[in-house]
Amino acid sequence: MSTDDRTEDAGLRPLEEGVRTDLAAEMTYADYLGLERLLSAQHPLSDHPDELLFIIQHQTTELWFTLVLHELRGVRRYLDEDDVSRARKGLARVKHIFRTLTEQWSVLATLTPTEYGEFRGVLASASGFQSAQYRAVEFLLGNKHPGMLKVFESDPPAHAMLAELLDSPTVYDAFLRQLARQGHPIPAEVLERDVSRPWVQQAALVPVFAEIYGDTETHWAAYATCEDLVDLEDAFQLWRFRHLRTVQRTIGFKTGTGGSSGVGFLKRALDLTFFPELYEVRTVLG
Repeated sequence: MSTDDRTEDAGLRPLEEGVRTDLAAEMTYADYLGLERLLSAQHPLSDHPDELLFIIQHQTTELWFTLVLHELRGVRRYLDEDDVSRARKGLARVKHIFRTLTEQWSVLATLTPTEYGEFRGVLASASGFQSAQYRAVEFLLGNKHPGMLKVFESDPPAHAMLAELLDSPTVYDAFLRQLARQGHPIPAEVLERDVSRPWVQQAALVPVFAEIYGDTETHWAAYATCEDLVDLEDAFQLWRFRHLRTVQRTIGFKTGTGGSSGVGFLKRALDLTFFPELYEVRTVLG
């Protein structure tokens, strides 16, 4: 009896004729994705079975942050090149990434306070507060803080990345400059601002956005991009909120492992906004 006959007798579908099975000299799926390195990067420090969940949750988040940074840098570049359509595609992708990250908290939320408490001590001073990629995302979106660079002095590559982004225009800066090139009256003090400083609300921008929202047919590309930015901020804030609730249900109001106030620190982050004028304009419309 042939192998194919035995496969059919067992009720199994035979492999398609064209499927490659001799991969000794070929690039494989595992090769392309670097799976040997990726799947061997989990090193629990305790014997607790749930520490693996905690590690994978945060490693996965960092992988998504890598893509978020790639996309946001692209958005900024496309806006600089007046390629609004491609910029909008990047903003949409980042929005969906944050929706995925928000849903991901539901997996970590299955970790009970007792379970987490049994291995929390092995984290020592390690904390998500120290995520260089998360800080880079915030810098690109406008929440800059030069004091954060001190946290990464012992990590030269991370420090260099954040220093570069601290002194670079944000996505919002690039959008406002693009609007100015299209003839919108963006104030000179906004266009010439010190980009190393955190964004603060600019009242003079609200009438500019009111004109865009008041005549969407004439200003469709600008209007649609404004809404893309609002979508992104909403998705980011929902991720922040779900983070807060997951932390609160797991450790209550304990101090964070990195020394922050924990839930209190995360609550204050919810008051931050990247594009305040795009929310303020809603108050004056109509």
